[in-house]
Amino acid sequence: MDLYLDTADRQAWSALMPTRVFKGITTNPLLAQRAGLEYPAINWTEMAQNAHDLGARELHAQVFGPVETYVDWASRLYEAGAKVGMQTVVKIPMTPEALRAVPAIMALGGPILLTAVYDPKQIFVAKTLGAEFAAPYFGRMDEAGLPALERLEQMQVISGGAPRILVASLRNAEQMVALAMRGLDCFTLAPDVARSLLSDPMTEEAAAAFEAAAAPSGL
Repeated sequence: MDLYLDTADRQAWSALMPTRVFKGITTNPLLAQRAGLEYPAINWTEMAQNAHDLGARELHAQVFGPVETYVDWASRLYEAGAKVGMQTVVKIPMTPEALRAVPAIMALGGPILLTAVYDPKQIFVAKTLGAEFAAPYFGRMDEAGLPALERLEQMQVISGGAPRILVASLRNAEQMVALAMRGLDCFTLAPDVARSLLSDPMTEEAAAAFEAAAAPSGL
């Protein structure tokens, strides 16, 4: 199973990546905005170095702007990863316009992730293009009243493991459990969901009882 941290907040990186639970970090313009960053101004070599220093093996970042600029931007992201010795992955929205840039980006030799996936039919496109990952937005699908669990099962069957289904937009760990029971094993988590994965009240209570029992008597 592979888990990724879904945020551009480097304080969250520093708090959660040292657990070594997360294989890497994923981000996009919306997440950067929430972290107070101007996406076009991000120094990706610096970001990749920070991620690498915290133990990330992969950094996934999303293209933006005119489609004609995607290839140059992707090249710079791949170069940033190469400079610091880690894998960078280019995220591309599954719109008809953005998909036009996929062949040229793939010719650069790095991995791609097709994102904002909602329908199982989109996996046919991702598979045909040779994408390494496809990222369905589970929480948004569920909140829109779509049969999210059923659609994710269908995507998993159609992909056959290529592309790998990287489930995004999760709202809680219980959704992860339901998806894992259906064979999904690759997830990207917002910091709040990641923190909930690492703790449980009953575990905390048990650990406190262990410590109390080990304390010297009379102190």
